[in-house]
Amino acid sequence: MSEKQSGGEQFVFQAEIQQLLDILTHSLYTHRDIFIRELISNAADALDKARFKSIKGETLADPDLDFEIRIDLDKDKRIITICDTGIGMTHDELVRNIGTIARSGTSEFLKTLGENGSDKLNLIGRFGVGFYSVFMAGEKVEIVTRPADPEAPAHRWISDGKGSYQIEPGPDDAKRGTEIRVHLREDALQFTEKFTVESAIKKYSNFVPFPIKIDGEQINKQSAIWREPKSSVTEEQYKEFFKFIANETEDPLTWMHFSADAPIQFHALLFVPKKTREIFGFGKDETGINLFVRRVMVDNHAQEVLPDYLRFVRGVLDSDDLPLNISRETLQENPYLRKISTTVVGRFLSHLQELSEKQPETFQGIWNQYGRVLKEGYMDFTHKDKLAPLFRFDSSKNSEPAQTVSLSDYVKRMRDKQEAIYYLSGATREAIEKNPTLEIFKAKDIEVLYCTDPVDEFALPGLIEFEGKSLQSVDQADLKKIESIEALEKKEEKAEEEKISEKELKNLARRIKDILGERVEDVELSQRLVDSPAVLVGTTPGMSAQMERLMHLMHEETAKPKRKMEINGKHPLIRRLLQIYQTNPKDPFLVQAAETLFDSVVLLDGFIADPHAMALRSQQLLTQSTELYLQKPGQSE
Repeated sequence: MSEKQSGGEQFVFQAEIQQLLDILTHSLYTHRDIFIRELISNAADALDKARFKSIKGETLADPDLDFEIRIDLDKDKRIITICDTGIGMTHDELVRNIGTIARSGTSEFLKTLGENGSDKLNLIGRFGVGFYSVFMAGEKVEIVTRPADPEAPAHRWISDGKGSYQIEPGPDDAKRGTEIRVHLREDALQFTEKFTVESAIKKYSNFVPFPIKIDGEQINKQSAIWREPKSSVTEEQYKEFFKFIANETEDPLTWMHFSADAPIQFHALLFVPKKTREIFGFGKDETGINLFVRRVMVDNHAQEVLPDYLRFVRGVLDSDDLPLNISRETLQENPYLRKISTTVVGRFLSHLQELSEKQPETFQGIWNQYGRVLKEGYMDFTHKDKLAPLFRFDSSKNSEPAQTVSLSDYVKRMRDKQEAIYYLSGATREAIEKNPTLEIFKAKDIEVLYCTDPVDEFALPGLIEFEGKSLQSVDQADLKKIESIEALEKKEEKAEEEKISEKELKNLARRIKDILGERVEDVELSQRLVDSPAVLVGTTPGMSAQMERLMHLMHEETAKPKRKMEINGKHPLIRRLLQIYQTNPKDPFLVQAAETLFDSVVLLDGFIADPHAMALRSQQLLTQSTELYLQKPGQSE
């Protein structure tokens, strides 16, 4: 509604608009500089339209004016002025572009504001109220605007943000474009300080494609190289841009620059920093992608662009087709951004794969820094086929600790009849190599991946299979299938070993089970041991011993997982225990030896329930052993 005043028209907002203005003028925001972003974004749009008219050959008012945005600061008068030389507005456009835009979206804005009261800042602009963010800092706003049409007059728009605005004829000498004079509130005087305004420009609008000047000095000197053809950007420009956007001092390990048209047009420039900021799993890094809309930054940590396992990547994604003031909640709901994300992730993983083939040393440097984080992506089934080939592991076939093997390389050199990819976890390579469960794999010359990173226990089973091969922990392997693979060297067994029947060994195993009681699930003859007398193996189907340990550590209230003990019937120690058993199944020394043998395999397994009892048994056995030693002929002399 409007009424004529002397020299102009007075417009009264509807009640809901007054409510909106009341919220904006009386709310305090942590980032009130958002209004600078809004006004500069509007100015950039106006300049784009004016430039387009010029390119088409249309006549513009004040054709000699440069396309630019000027900001003037007047501390004495508490005024910040933002002026552009863009397309300007007519009387009707002032009403439509300022009054109606706010009016059309206000009801939905107010409704959403009530549901998201703690995040008012991100809602600004979502429903067309971006311009009115100026009233977070201004107590009065004046707009002088002149259209690009040389014959159109200038108009002045004035409002104090209290429910109405006035439109009147503008000065005859007004130039093409729009000038916005913000009379600042007393608690917003920081916006007359050059440092404050410059910081806001660099934060949000540094890549706007028009010069932004504060009191005559251009602020935005960094170009948006992600929108330029790759052929026109030098290697040095990429490196300098990375240091600027990521706040780094060293060159990146690699970068990827591309544009796409589907599902909507966007531009991406991604970098991998030289060093990780995460140390030993602590200090988890925050996703580093900067999301831009029409070169204006809307989120400097857009978590919706890249998944968490790519959180080390830095860079920019820019699209003209996303809403300028899209909030983080809206990002999660936006179907176009989800499709963009899928495209970006797929292209980046393909880039890493190409790097691993053409520049293996560079890729190895990336893996050394970020391999642990990348393996967290094992649950990303959308990109599993591109992610799994990137995984690298230590291996029983590696001659040097620095070497790693890919799953593809492992599959290429699998033994005949081998149906699975085998792995074993442990604290260190040395600890893994001493694990008795490896012995049959060594005898059969079957390669085993050595996993010293706790995430491997989740990543490898999480992949389920690779190139048609299942992934199995060594202690969960099907030993019948392992036995079907021929050993490279067959050991001839001694004649005396053949005389001991399997039945007698099983009787010994049952006796050891009786001695150990509930401490073990069972005692059985082993098919996996070659050189060791005994070993503990897990009993939970599909869960390795290392995974059981991790689960117990993560949930200490759970009971210690039970193990099955396997004994090696060909080992001299087990054969001597059998001799003792055959003489006297209840011999006290057999009991003590079985207890001590169990202690030794518990140590190897990593669980020590009662170290004091373990030490006492070892000392008792040493006492008896030294006594027997001294009884040997010639030892007492």
